[in-house]
Amino acid sequence: MSSPAVSNVVLVHGGFVDGSGWQPVYDRLTRDGYRVSVVQNPTLSLDGDVEATRLVLDRQDGPAILVGHSYGGAVISEAGNHPRVAALVYIAAFAPDKGESVNTLIADPPPGAPVPPILPPVDGFLFLDREKFSASFAGDLPAAQAAFLADSQVPWGVGALGGTVNEPAWRSKPSWYLVATDDRMIPPPAQRAMSERTGSTVVEVAGSHAIYISQPDAVADLIKRAAAGS
Repeated sequence: MSSPAVSNVVLVHGGFVDGSGWQPVYDRLTRDGYRVSVVQNPTLSLDGDVEATRLVLDRQDGPAILVGHSYGGAVISEAGNHPRVAALVYIAAFAPDKGESVNTLIADPPPGAPVPPILPPVDGFLFLDREKFSASFAGDLPAAQAAFLADSQVPWGVGALGGTVNEPAWRSKPSWYLVATDDRMIPPPAQRAMSERTGSTVVEVAGSHAIYISQPDAVADLIKRAAAGS
């Protein structure tokens, strides 16, 4: 196999989960010769998660593809301005513009869109309703795996949802976007609208919001395309 144009990949997870969910994608990329780093962003504040991502980018030995799932898309939209970032890949992710936050992007959902089962905040943190987690977040995963994700939720800080992007990296760097067509957390029409606005190269794949776990081949393939095209 010829060497990709960019061989470093940095993966950023979203809300309610941690970086371990990237392992299926990590395994496929490392098997094909990529050097992959996973950011364990705390999801307490957007600024903090951007800084955690920058720390990992600082450690790269060359240009990198920066990948974000869900809320991780907001993180990479800001952190992607790092000089080592060659391209951005959004996986069923938010892609805010300047001055936007996750809160502003979810304020006006498409008509008839499913409502994510987010429980009222407690002490500044959010959880998904455990009983509704599978159907909303992980509908195409085995029941036991979805239950594990529900029971290992990471509290998502309200402040992270309100953090605004100052300089969206997708305005100056190439981007790719995977739309999860069965997503019940971020409606597919919203994903399509964001991917169109960013000017991303788009693929659509049947899968839930947890598509990075359920369809790792498709996710890894898009990251490889970004690496080859950067």
